Amino acid sequence: MTTPIRPVPLADIIADRIRNMILEGVLRPGERLTAERELAEKFGVSRPSLRAALERLEQQGLLVTGKSGTIVAQFLGSLVDPLAELLADDERASADYFEFRQSIEAHASGLAALRATEPDREAIRDCLERMKATHAAEDFTAEAACDVELHGLVYEAAHNVLLLHIMRVLADLMRRGTFYNRETLFRRHGVRAALLKQHLAIGEAILAGNPNEAEMAASQHIDFTHTTIEEIRRDELRMATSLRRIDRHDLVADSPARR
Repeated sequence: MTTPIRPVPLADIIADRIRNMILEGVLRPGERLTAERELAEKFGVSRPSLRAALERLEQQGLLVTGKSGTIVAQFLGSLVDPLAELLADDERASADYFEFRQSIEAHASGLAALRATEPDREAIRDCLERMKATHAAEDFTAEAACDVELHGLVYEAAHNVLLLHIMRVLADLMRRGTFYNRETLFRRHGVRAALLKQHLAIGEAILAGNPNEAEMAASQHIDFTHTTIEEIRRDELRMATSLRRIDRHDLVADSPARR
């Protein structure tokens, strides 16, 4: 006896489509979906079917519905928050982060050079142009935002969903200042110009479809960033030590040497 074929509920089909868009990074955590009516029209389905699909995804922790609408959940937050706590005061965290990032960033850039589609390349071109413009305007905040965006575009162009979501977790930790302060890095003399040159080298190698150059440029970029961060920390430590020496008179009793 053959098993009867049961039709797949439309709500399940819609939920699978949205779930895949979240997995592929098309829909990003924190982004708000368009209004229910518009979304139903876009998918060509009824609002009750769409609503049922959204409810399924909300139950799975992928969407959150509130007064402001339906938002893609920060579904990796349960990993990021405790990880940030663990790494916050660990002296090894920064060095381990850069060691990991150097290999992953190079690999992602090489994959992007091989796999980037024309829409991927167009997004990278646009980001590079905006990065040059914000650099020329000395808009540090906007330039830093372009920096973050470019790396995200590289991960997307690599077309590896696991790499994409892992690097988004690290990007979230970086935004919190877990590993280093980006503003402090940008204030270092000559660093902004060097970073711009490095970012352009990464982007242009990807646009040219040259994986070897892309990997090398990305590796050199992460190595430079790590080295500069360590130099900044050493300078800050020296300054703190010098200031403590100046203020030592608040800690010791009057001595013959000071009379």
